[in-house]
Amino acid sequence: MKRAIFILLLALCVVSRYEAHAQRALPRMRSIELRGGMVDGFCTSASTDAGYYFGVAMSRYAKHADKWVFGVEYLSRYYPYKAGRIPMAQFTAEGGYYYKFFADPSHTFLFYVGGSAMTGYETVNWGDKRFYDGATIRNRDRFLYGGAVTLEVDAYLTDRIILSLSVRERCLWGTTTGHFHTQYGIGVKFIIN
Repeated sequence: MKRAIFILLLALCVVSRYEAHAQRALPRMRSIELRGGMVDGFCTSASTDAGYYFGVAMSRYAKHADKWVFGVEYLSRYYPYKAGRIPMAQFTAEGGYYYKFFADPSHTFLFYVGGSAMTGYETVNWGDKRFYDGATIRNRDRFLYGGAVTLEVDAYLTDRIILSLSVRERCLWGTTTGHFHTQYGIGVKFIIN
């Protein structure tokens, strides 16, 4: 009987050897993410008002591969004015929860929807109230508050490196340059423990 159990266990080990996967997105695992992308459209040579963003974030995984995300971002956008452009920059911090609503059995691809609270600071024309032609800007530098809704797809390239694609809609109050900004981005995450 012992010999039959041993042979059965050995056969199971050989058969399932190709099916073993590393454990991914376990509770209390952490990752650092570097991300960036475009804001309010795609940057081309013809577009003068689209912008860009970049940031860094830390994720801590919870049960069922959900995660808490905390990060900071810099967002830059331009508004057309006569022959030039008016720069607008936002410095924001966020904290939020991302819910995993779909994953393949091997956890190679994970789909998240998340909500974040955001706060930050906005500056228009870097605080300069005068334009090159003598016109005065009425927008002021001010503090921002609000939130963001994010749709994100994570793809494990290796057990410790993740490629992330995201679409995010930010809604911030306190701004004079528009409450909503849509972001399209890509990021690279590194599992640190």
